[in-house]
Amino acid sequence: MRHLFLSLPLILGSAAFAEEPVIEDVKVTQSGDTWRFDVTISHPDTGWDHYADGWRVLDMEGNELGMRVLHHPHVDEQPFTRSLSGVVIPQGTTQVKVQARDLPAGWNEGTVIVDLP
Repeated sequence: MRHLFLSLPLILGSAAFAEEPVIEDVKVTQSGDTWRFDVTISHPDTGWDHYADGWRVLDMEGNELGMRVLHHPHVDEQPFTRSLSGVVIPQGTTQVKVQARDLPAGWNEGTVIVDLP
């Protein structure tokens, strides 16, 4: 029975790590030949061992067009918005995908599809 009580905090702690970053909003603007993405993410960051640490823009085939690394946890700033400028998107593209990542889990399986204006 003692092992059950010792294991319970480990099980509960690892369940918290299972929560993926959620892309709440994406704003896209074109400037000449490049694009700017303002992405709002929420995630239960707990510190350096578990935080949303990046997001990227993909074409519809999954090729990376740009990536924004998040260099620190946002424990007290949720949700938060970060930008990436200078993203080159092939002419004629009407949609892209945005995908979030966290430490330690890595890239989310899902993406958000964004229509380009």
